[in-house]
Amino acid sequence: MPVGPTTRRRQLGSDLRRLRERKGLTLEEAGARVGISKATLSRYERKEGTVKWPAVDALCREYDASDEEREALVLLAKGARVQGWWRSLADPVPESMNLMLTLEDEVIREDHYAGVYVPGLLQTRAYAEAVHRASEMRCTEQEVTHMVDIRMKRQELLRREAPPHIWAVMDEAVVSRVVGGPETMRHQLGHLLACAESPHITLQVLPFSTGAHAAAVGSFVILGNPEPSLDVVYVDILGGGLFMEKPQELERYRLAFEYLRAQARDIDASVALIRRAMEEL
Repeated sequence: MPVGPTTRRRQLGSDLRRLRERKGLTLEEAGARVGISKATLSRYERKEGTVKWPAVDALCREYDASDEEREALVLLAKGARVQGWWRSLADPVPESMNLMLTLEDEVIREDHYAGVYVPGLLQTRAYAEAVHRASEMRCTEQEVTHMVDIRMKRQELLRREAPPHIWAVMDEAVVSRVVGGPETMRHQLGHLLACAESPHITLQVLPFSTGAHAAAVGSFVILGNPEPSLDVVYVDILGGGLFMEKPQELERYRLAFEYLRAQARDIDASVALIRRAMEEL
């Protein structure tokens, strides 16, 4: 999968910090040498906002980067200016969703643990509408429709020529909880069975009999990038989501997901459980 603008931007920030630290300069010292503020350079390194490629070129020269390094970072800076499809939506996108869409547009894999609801990428429209109405009680019908439209648009990444691999471990509560009524839930479970036939989607169910398990922290997604060091964890919280990318945070959630995969039913048994839940509705 080609590297997209968000991955380029995040890689650029990491590389600029690495070169500055190799040179032994503080943010203030480095910024003063090229005529930008400490705050601006800090924002560059934190992977926030746009970056002007001439500033990147000047920084690389001050850092004594090789011509190859400098040219590569200038290309990253130029390529990081491309925007995603959601930027053109007429209605605003919530900040946490905006970041999720930005990151998700470039993933090569997603590892989901779902403790309450079916992962958004695998939801039917009716199920997604029921979830949004329940969790966003003060939203208007127009706002619910807007958010569901975005969710449905997100699912187009599953139909790309080279889609990311989705590995979802769902708590048994997810397939047992009737969301939107029996008919909506029956269609949702049928959709999961159809998804399970895709070579790019792996589904497992974590049964109640497992008891205590590795995801006491709740539902989360590991967004996998072409460069593993740029992976991000998204954790569901009330009213939005929390993004984490520190190495120790990534390691904690990667390990938790490995344990969850091991504790869950195997793929065939999971599909059988989903089918049984559908038939009982």
